[in-house]
Amino acid sequence: MTPLALSWIGIAVLVALILLRVPVAVALGLVGFTGYALIDGFQRASLTVGSTPIELAQAFTLSVVPLFTLMGSIAAVAGLSSDLFRAGNAVLRGARGSLSIASIFASAMFGAVCGSSVATALTMSRVSIPQMLEAGYRPGLAAGSVAAGGTLGILIPPSLILMIYAIIAQLSVAELFAAALVPGLLLTLFYSLTALVYVRVAGGDRSPGSEPPVKSVREPVLPALGRIWHVIALFGVTIGGIYSGFFTPTEAAAVGAFGALVIGLVMRRMTVRNVADSFLETVRLVASVIFIVMASTMFSYFIVQTGVANAISDGMQSAGLGATAVIVILCVIYIAMGCFLEGIAMILITVPITLPLVLSYGYDPVWFGVLLVILIEIGLITPPMGMNLFVIRAVRPEITILDMYRGALPFLAAPFLLIIVMTIWPDIALWLPSVLE
Repeated sequence: MTPLALSWIGIAVLVALILLRVPVAVALGLVGFTGYALIDGFQRASLTVGSTPIELAQAFTLSVVPLFTLMGSIAAVAGLSSDLFRAGNAVLRGARGSLSIASIFASAMFGAVCGSSVATALTMSRVSIPQMLEAGYRPGLAAGSVAAGGTLGILIPPSLILMIYAIIAQLSVAELFAAALVPGLLLTLFYSLTALVYVRVAGGDRSPGSEPPVKSVREPVLPALGRIWHVIALFGVTIGGIYSGFFTPTEAAAVGAFGALVIGLVMRRMTVRNVADSFLETVRLVASVIFIVMASTMFSYFIVQTGVANAISDGMQSAGLGATAVIVILCVIYIAMGCFLEGIAMILITVPITLPLVLSYGYDPVWFGVLLVILIEIGLITPPMGMNLFVIRAVRPEITILDMYRGALPFLAAPFLLIIVMTIWPDIALWLPSVLE
């Protein structure tokens, strides 16, 4: 059997194992080790398995993952999301769909200190959905707004997905964060416009002026904005420090985690038990992520040995496919995969194959990383997987899953529009990194 044929069998077995609910790390490691052993021998594969954890432990770039994860965990426990929602609602009060748009903006700002889509959706569903339902919003719009806004947690820096992509593609975390900022802000705007159209066309809220007054609506604008000083401070110190060159990403993550802890304690929103729970949650999440990264490294070795990436590139070029056609095909593949696979798994499985392909067509790897995150966002609100929708369902079981699907469907227009805009004008993602250089 040729290495190329072995690669396709390995990929098929890997997808089958994941669909059978085998843990992603186990599936990646098992397929990677077996395939590598069949090509280079059992002894060589065993040596690679033994050296991979040591190599990753010595990788300084990996230290940014637990620190930013800790910052997001502490921020969630400290209740920053509630202040963000109230501030957004105070600014937008009186406008149709104000609560929905406020939820999206609050999710974007919370994502700026969290870095996780699921955590953002989980937190905002507890804060904003009850107020939207109380104000007469349809359950679909309430759930769809939070699900869509939650996806911003993995695009607006810091982003766990971007950090993992940076490790796999051996790119600068700071450069990827800079590249994702403008698209993240654009997607926030597109989501907000979608909510506005949703309300105007489908009437997702009550008729104009019929929203009953709630406490957050009547709150003055300036005091509400002043209450989100902690988020502005955290984002300014961490991401601003990276962009200005004052901090490395790892140093910024450490400062941000410590700052979130201090803010939570000073504002008396955290107890010793909360702090301990935040650290424990971080350890559990990071341990699982690092385990997956180690297994994916083994899988990458196997894929490189088979030469499947070069074979795909040569095949597409011989077929006369242009660069745009290749991107369209990859977008279709990733969207289809997003219906069944989790985002981190998609990145780890596909990047060793797709990154060399897009590089051969002249695309920038930083631009491609941002595109991948947007495609993963689509999977987070697309049935039947729709991880954000299942998270919201767990918090608000009275909202049917069908209502959630209907509510989330219109918001898919926003990431699709952003993909088109980024493909036509790649500088939307590449302009800020070039300026900061």
